[in-house]
Amino acid sequence: MATTEKLPMLAEGYEKLTRELKALREERPKIVDAIEEARAHGDLSENAEYHAAKERQGQVEATIGDLEDKISRAQIIDPKTLSGDRIVFGATVTLIDEDDKPVRYQIVGQAEADAKIGRISYNSPLGRALIGRKVEEEIEVTVPSGDKFYLVEKIEFI
Repeated sequence: MATTEKLPMLAEGYEKLTRELKALREERPKIVDAIEEARAHGDLSENAEYHAAKERQGQVEATIGDLEDKISRAQIIDPKTLSGDRIVFGATVTLIDEDDKPVRYQIVGQAEADAKIGRISYNSPLGRALIGRKVEEEIEVTVPSGDKFYLVEKIEFI
C-alpha cells in the first residue's frame, strides 16, 4: 500500500534517484528486445534466456515503481537554510564517543546515507537517537555491536 508520507532528502539524494530512474527507463527497451529474441528461439519452458529476461523485467519494473514513489514523495531539504539548537534532518553533528574521540555525522535520507563518509540516515538507530537533541546532551544507542554512548558536542547546518 502506497503511503503519502513525505520523504526528506538532500538535493543530491534526489538527483541520485532521478538518475537511477532514467537509467532503468532506458533499459526497458533492451529487456523487451531480449525477451523477443529469446522467444524466437522456440520452446519457452526450457528457455533460460527468456526466463532471465522476464525476471529482469520484473525487477526493473518493481524498482521503477519504487523510485517513482520515492521521487513523488521527496521533500528536498537544504541544510544551509536551517538553524536552531536542536538536531534535525540535514544537521551535521559532532559527537564525542566513549573513547573521547570526536565523530562527525550528517543526518540524511536513506538514498544518500553512507556511514563511511559520515552520512547516516535519520531512520538509523543513531539517527533516530540524535533527532531533537541539543549540545551537551548524552545519547545512548543500541546497535548490533552493543550499546554506544555519545555526547553531542556541536550542531552545524552546512
